[in-house]
Amino acid sequence: MKALKRNKWLIALSASAIHISIGSVYAWSVLVLPIMNATGWSRTAVTFTFSLSILFLGLSAGVFGKYVERYGPKVTGLISTACFTIGLFGSAFALHISSVWLLYLFYGVIGGIGLGIGYVTPVSTLVKYFPRHKGFATGLAIMSFGFASLIAAPLMRYLVDEFSLILNFIILGGVYAVAMTAGSLYLKAPDDHKETENTHQNLDPKEIYKTWQFRALWSMIFINISCGIALLSMVSPMAQEIVGYTPERAAALVGVIGLINGTGRILWASFSDLITRPYTYIVFFLIQSTLFFFLASTTNEFLFEIFILIIISCYGGGFSCLPAYLSDLFGNKYLSTIHGVILTAWGIAGLVGPLMISLGKEYLGSYSQILYIFVAFFLVNLITAWILKDSLQKNTRRSRRKRK
Repeated sequence: MKALKRNKWLIALSASAIHISIGSVYAWSVLVLPIMNATGWSRTAVTFTFSLSILFLGLSAGVFGKYVERYGPKVTGLISTACFTIGLFGSAFALHISSVWLLYLFYGVIGGIGLGIGYVTPVSTLVKYFPRHKGFATGLAIMSFGFASLIAAPLMRYLVDEFSLILNFIILGGVYAVAMTAGSLYLKAPDDHKETENTHQNLDPKEIYKTWQFRALWSMIFINISCGIALLSMVSPMAQEIVGYTPERAAALVGVIGLINGTGRILWASFSDLITRPYTYIVFFLIQSTLFFFLASTTNEFLFEIFILIIISCYGGGFSCLPAYLSDLFGNKYLSTIHGVILTAWGIAGLVGPLMISLGKEYLGSYSQILYIFVAFFLVNLITAWILKDSLQKNTRRSRRKRK
């Protein structure tokens, strides 16, 4: 009996169900102070939980990305669901017995593995349903990951205040288990997908990893994520300490960040279909280098919010444009594998960025010096992005001449 053809918009909805669940990790800053107050652990110890989860996100994406192509998105989606929800339930137990090491194990390691597998699972599948609008397609998938904190941040704040810190993890674990299972069961690659041409058509993944273009893109992503995720991991405490926000208002800001993060992903990704991916990344790094410079010295509430929201929109756009950029360079055949490997940059950045800003605050007494360092990083990214743009344009012209 012939299998029913999947509806591409329901595929997009299924991808969103997975990403909006695992994307709740971006609301971690809302839980930093409640966990510190409940356990007496240091800010660095609590922040490290988030860093560890992002580290294992990147590592697991790199290791398991190839299995999306081998076993299909349904299987890897269900594995992601199991790991992520076990991580949440285990975190509740870790807090119940006040064990930071178990929190690291469950939320950081096991939950982080669920994050990585769940992140790469729907992306390459969705790209194949929208071959002429790859930026829009990846934006659809990854948008929900950014939107997640819009829902999760106020929900976590409510659950912690009305129930308890521990029940917050248990309730969310149950809700996300249902959403992720439903999404995973519908995912399926299209049967009629045709491979597109690219600038490295004859290379397998191992050869692709040796190209300078792949390494340049990896370094750009590493810097973009390190700085952006550092800001995300501490935005709630920063808002309370720099501009005097209440915990509730800071949580609301985290929610708005989720809205901008998600909206930025779909808008920037769609915009990249118009101006091309290389120019989009150049715009990202121009904006972020400028705004991090001004953010380092502002104490104005309005400017503080505007700077952060614009920076986060560029941060999210960097994620949503990445799979399409990889497809432009290397095609769709090994997209899950290549995307997973380049996300190791996310894993390492998730460890480096939050620790850098947390330790900088503890030992330097303010956030300013670290933010100025971020400016220098983005200027390096700007140069790298321009060189990569020139290379892609030359390769594209060469490929067109060969086809004539």
